[in-house]
Amino acid sequence: MIKQELIALIEKKRAELIQVAITNGLSSSVAIRYSQELDHLLNEYNRTYIKKTHQLVSQ
Repeated sequence: MIKQELIALIEKKRAELIQVAITNGLSSSVAIRYSQELDHLLNEYNRTYIKKTHQLVSQ
């Protein structure tokens, strides 16, 4: 997955989470599931792009 696609997925999932939280509450099961999905996407972004960038700077 290219960087821009992942960023787009993160933004979409964040918007969905906000809408679900407004509608159903932040502690609803659907909001928790969306939050976990967002966490997964953010972790993937961090593993793929942030750590690689940090390693290059550290060398």
